[in-house]
Amino acid sequence: MPNAVRKLLELIRFSHTIFALPFALLAAALAWADEPFRWPDLLGILLCMVFARSAAMAFNRLVDRHIDARNPRTAGRHLPVGSLSVAAVWIFTIVCCVGFVACTLIFYERDPSNPWPLYLCSPVLLLLLGYSLAKRFTSLAHFWLGAALMLAPVAAWIAVKGLADMTVPVILGAAVAFWVAGFDILYACQDADFDREQALHSVPARFGVPTSLRIAALCHAVMFGLLVWLGFASPHLGYVFAGGLVVAGVLLVYEHRLVRPDDLTRVNRAFFHVNGVISVGLLVLVLIQLAVK
Repeated sequence: MPNAVRKLLELIRFSHTIFALPFALLAAALAWADEPFRWPDLLGILLCMVFARSAAMAFNRLVDRHIDARNPRTAGRHLPVGSLSVAAVWIFTIVCCVGFVACTLIFYERDPSNPWPLYLCSPVLLLLLGYSLAKRFTSLAHFWLGAALMLAPVAAWIAVKGLADMTVPVILGAAVAFWVAGFDILYACQDADFDREQALHSVPARFGVPTSLRIAALCHAVMFGLLVWLGFASPHLGYVFAGGLVVAGVLLVYEHRLVRPDDLTRVNRAFFHVNGVISVGLLVLVLIQLAVK
């Protein structure tokens, strides 16, 4: 059993929850600046994030298992090599979907006047799962993924405050959407040739790697602009957050300097290390800002 759990966590790359979770907690922290902090809200946000992401990643591995088996970069994943059974991953996916829906009841039990987490959980889940099919018919799949992760801060805000004062979470969510789309385009550059051969859709497969790197850079420029706007839109953000944005901007430039059209060997460093620092770093800076304000 421990070995099976370890393999399932590897399958869904559980450690990569670090990309979206900090932005959900960032939005919740800004909402708690106006609302009383409640432990059930924090527990519900954490559980919903883990269950939703786990369901989406497991479903992605299921529907892509035949594609992964043909791609030399992904042929060693658990389903192509048979170290996990399809039935086991289906069961895991269904359990995570049910767990996500059930955990939205935490918010309803705490505040029946805010039923929106329960009402919205099904369409949110469909959007998350639908991303796995997007590359079969649209090159905008990267932006679908961005929209899916955009839901993390928006949903966390709604869980705490309902639909009130949505400007801040929408700006933050839009920043997350362009951030994710940009680094997903960078990551997809590794498979540009394979995607063309398999008639799969992606920005690198359609426009080539050099142009795709420029599109990714544009996405991250938009993300940075949205974060600057967030600093002005939220009354709780000030000089600490502004200083953090300077560092985040430097990291984004560094990320794009790591990846060149003729050298994609450092994509993983750009994708995992730099983006992890950005997401966690912004959360820490916002918490510091709220503490000193």
